[in-house]
This record gives sequence, C-alpha cells and structure tokens, in this order.
Amino acid sequence: MTSLPHRPPIVPADLVEASEPAPESLRPWLTELGRIPTVLDLSEPFTHIPQTSTTIVLREEQRGPRAALVVGPRTKAIYSRASRPAGCVRLRLAPGAVGPLLGVSAALLTDRVVRLQDLPGPAADLATVLVALAPDEVLPYLESELPRRITDDAAQRTQRRLLGSAVAAIAADPPRPVPDLAARLSVSERQLRNLFTTGIGVSPKHFARIDRVRRVLSHAGDTSTADIAGTAGYYGRQTVKIPQISLAQLATDNGYYDQSHLSADFRTLMGVPPSRFFRGQLPTPTPCWPLDPGF
Repeated sequence: MTSLPHRPPIVPADLVEASEPAPESLRPWLTELGRIPTVLDLSEPFTHIPQTSTTIVLREEQRGPRAALVVGPRTKAIYSRASRPAGCVRLRLAPGAVGPLLGVSAALLTDRVVRLQDLPGPAADLATVLVALAPDEVLPYLESELPRRITDDAAQRTQRRLLGSAVAAIAADPPRPVPDLAARLSVSERQLRNLFTTGIGVSPKHFARIDRVRRVLSHAGDTSTADIAGTAGYYGRQTVKIPQISLAQLATDNGYYDQSHLSADFRTLMGVPPSRFFRGQLPTPTPCWPLDPGF
C-alpha cells in the first residue's frame, strides 16, 4: 500500500483561487467567478489541472495590457512558470452555455486559448468593457447585459437541463456508469456523447475521469494553512491540502476500482504518478498555452 508523503504538495492554481457562485440570474450561463491573486514569485512552477469547464479569463499584468481570453476544457495538466507578474478573474461557463455565449461548439475550444473578441457569440462584444472593470463590477455588469443579448430557445434550455442532470449524476458518489446515465436521462449513449461534446467539449467518459482526478486532488488530505508564496508562485497564506491517507483509500473514496486504476488515470491526466506529484516531482515546466489564431 502506497502512502502519500506528509508534506504540502505543489498547489494547483485551480484549487487556490477564491471563488463565489454566480447570482441566480446568471446561472443558465455561468457557475462561478474565481479570482487568482497576482503572481509575484516567478521562480516556482504552478499547475493547471485538467478542467471540464470553458472559462472566460480576464487577465491583468502588473505592468502591461489587460486581455479577455477564452480557455477551453483542458484534457491534461499543464505545468508552467510565470514569465511576468499577473493575476486574473475567471468566469466559468455552465454546461451547455458555450454555444449561446460564444457562438461555437465547446469541442472547438478543447485544449485551446483564444481571444474573446475573436469569437462569433454575443459575449465577444463585451470584451472591451470586461477588461476595464474591477473584479467586483464584473458580475453586476453581466447581470445587466447578458439577458438582453442572448437568444435562448426551448431546445437550448432542454439541452442545458439534460447536461446539468448528467454532470450531477457523474459527480455523485459513487459515479454512475455512462450506459446507466444514458438510460436514466432517456437518451441513447450516442446522443449523450454528442450532448457532452457540443455542450462541454469532452466525452462523458473523459468528463468522469477528469472529475475523479480533481476530487483526488481536492480530497487528498487534511486542510492546513501554509505560506505558499515560494511553492506555487502566489503571494500570501492559502489553504492547501496535506496528504494524510494512502492511495488505496483515496481510490476507494473516489470511485476507482483499486489503487492501480487511480494511478493509471492520474498519470494519464496529470503526466506523473500520484506519489511523484505529491512529492513535487513534476514534469519540466513549459510556457503557458499560446493564443490560437484559428478564430
């Protein structure tokens, strides 16, 4: 039985952001707003773990231009090192909201970064204003603008409800197998795959794999407060996870068949086995995703 080391791991960027839920009026399109403070220590790498959501990122450099970017679902982890001090606000899109907001299928954004203003959907027209707003002004502005700019029909609402039900079922404990999920929703497996590909950007099976790995990272151990300025490149004291249990127990708690199943999935998505990840033995950092000029 492999036990995890009793020390703070490298902290994934997604798990140190301060987040707040979107107001009820925006829930059809957004789930939450996240804030990542400005990176001050550029010497240490940070991790972007796999993510099933498409995200509008309002990026601000300490001395430089602001940018409104769209980051599609990430199918594998990215290990990067910041090139200059920067922080961001992240708007996570709800399942099924990519089409109404951005005007494209979510599958076209998977593992890509594009400029918000380059997309054909109604949110593109908001890019110039969004980058000029303070973080506290973003959600109120979207509450006033999105409802009158988005055309929302019955078919889109039905798809969003189906996707919402499917996502909740996959995240349940224990997770529901894809054939059972399709039967529960009264759709074929092919329809379910198409719904996920268009509305989320990954298949139901890959969605479930990413969800389990994210739960492993989130549930790896007891909560502890630590100064992570020298660990993840973020200034100040943050809540991090100190692993205190075995991989076998993590596997059991998060819907894996056994420890080897967890290790195989973790290595595929994170690039290293879990034991190495929690020791901070990470792949060589690479530059952040470049902008894709394809739109």
